[in-house]
Amino acid sequence: MPPKIKITKEDIIKTAVGLVRKNGTGAVNARAIAAELNCSTQPVFSNFATMDELQKAVINAAYDIYLDFLKNEAENGKYPQYKAFGMAYIRFAEEEKELFKFLFMRDRKGRELVPSPDFTASVEIIMKANSVTREKAELMHLEMWSCVHGIGTMLATSFLSLDSELISEMLTDIYQGIRVRHLPKE
Repeated sequence: MPPKIKITKEDIIKTAVGLVRKNGTGAVNARAIAAELNCSTQPVFSNFATMDELQKAVINAAYDIYLDFLKNEAENGKYPQYKAFGMAYIRFAEEEKELFKFLFMRDRKGRELVPSPDFTASVEIIMKANSVTREKAELMHLEMWSCVHGIGTMLATSFLSLDSELISEMLTDIYQGIRVRHLPKE
């Protein structure tokens, strides 16, 4: 008798991320994953105690893909680091529409918003570049991120199409406007 094929937790997560990419947020369920892996639902439920646990693992895996976008954009050196983060967020929205929606356009009502590593890094960059308090830098970043998220959302939902040069100009204009509003007049 041939040995049973072992389906790992990583196989399930990778498959679930692929389903989100292909079919959107609602695509992740035990049957769909099992169909993609050509197995029963048993491996899904033996590797994850609940669907909520699987959902969290898929969110973490999708977030790792997003962080790779940030890292790559920052490392290519085309933009200053803070702008690179914004450009990467928008590029992620455009290139990974369904993962963007899955991560950044889902209902979070009733859940505490914990600052992510990229939020914290962005605040640190603003503090250093502008010699402002953490509180001021957080507000400046929240204002900037709201605009960046809006652009990303329009691209992820195919509401509008913008080229990267125009997006870059827009981000510069928005950031400079925020700085003028928040920094002391010289």
